[in-house]
Amino acid sequence: MSSTSALSESPRLQAGEDVKGDLVRHLQAAEGYIELGMCEAAADELEGIAPEFREIPFVFSLRFAIYSALEKWSMAEAVARHMVVGSPTEPELWSNWAYATRRATSVEAAQASLLDAEKQHPQDATIQFNLGCYASVMGEHVEAKRRVSAAIVLDGRFRAQALDDPDLQPLWDGIAKEQDA
Repeated sequence: MSSTSALSESPRLQAGEDVKGDLVRHLQAAEGYIELGMCEAAADELEGIAPEFREIPFVFSLRFAIYSALEKWSMAEAVARHMVVGSPTEPELWSNWAYATRRATSVEAAQASLLDAEKQHPQDATIQFNLGCYASVMGEHVEAKRRVSAAIVLDGRFRAQALDDPDLQPLWDGIAKEQDA
């Protein structure tokens, strides 16, 4: 979602053109700074947004991107959790929350959040794949195989990703040991 589409889709934005123009400028600048890896400058741009517009979902997605890039995982986790509460029907938000939770807290906590997500999004390939990765890291190889296979059935692009994802290395090592035995 771009800054201009985020602006046009928000019913809360019934402001004058000057305020809207200023908001769009801040959002576009923050996006540009993030793309350039200048996350502190992006955060400064978001601070320039009028308080009544800081609750726009797109602002939260930019904050998540900033905190993730800066590896401020507790802050990224809090923002992602807020986004999930606001839009639980968006599976990508659940995956973002789990990603940050894994880094801020633990793999087990991330797995728990995705198990909740799975109840609402049982056919989401990314959720299945990430659950497989978490199972692999925790040594649950049968579960990891089941989840990764389900992800590949739902979206064949996960086949190539499964071969390169370092979280699945314990699974591949376990399979190799089984074959050597």
